[in-house]
Amino acid sequence: MKYDIIGDIHGCFDELLSLIDKLGYIMQNNIPVHPDGRSLAFVGDAMDRGPNSVETLSLLFRMQDAGSLHYSPGNHCNKFYRFAKGNHVEQIHGLETTVAELDALPVEKRLDFLKRYRHFYEALPLYQLLDNEKLVIAHAGIRESMIGSPESKKIRVFVTYGDVTGERHPDGRPVRRDWAKTYKGAPFIVYGHTPVRQARFLNNTVNIDTGCVFGGALTAIRYPEMEIVETPSLQPYMPDRFTTFN
Repeated sequence: MKYDIIGDIHGCFDELLSLIDKLGYIMQNNIPVHPDGRSLAFVGDAMDRGPNSVETLSLLFRMQDAGSLHYSPGNHCNKFYRFAKGNHVEQIHGLETTVAELDALPVEKRLDFLKRYRHFYEALPLYQLLDNEKLVIAHAGIRESMIGSPESKKIRVFVTYGDVTGERHPDGRPVRRDWAKTYKGAPFIVYGHTPVRQARFLNNTVNIDTGCVFGGALTAIRYPEMEIVETPSLQPYMPDRFTTFN
């Protein structure tokens, strides 16, 4: 199977449609289908911050219903799930934009959407293990020793939030270690979560979160070809939101 793996979307629905088109997919019954049998996959965080989280998630719902979805949930996915369950969740760091979209819907549609999202999230694996375990798609990355291990809180936190130190940046974001620097595993790992200016290949891993919602680009990697395909962002450029690694 060949995959086209897309980075963090964050509600950038127009850019997503543009990238899907550039990758050669056509819409059949409102589902993207590739004439050569390729499959789309996602590193997570489809919602929050950007202008159109509801339409982005609705497309993913349809793909899930059709059995064609490969999606690895991220920290924003988890936070929105807790909100959808009725938990008290602080509406900051982008959640407020998704909630504003929902509040604009009729009450019944809003309730139906939150119910559908709960089902969506609960059906997702923690990460994707594909191509006979040669390909791993994990939102924030994963250590080799964690791949295939029984699910634990430690693995859930790492895959969803990254290799966090417990410290925080002044804006409240957690400080994360550069786990890819020491990765020596055989499986090729595709991840996102930390915005970089261009796809970052390192030690049999690639970060494809190129900060679309911050004015960068929406990026996909074609597997197994290892070809990068991207579409420019339509959002304002925010250079301070991109990470530079040593």
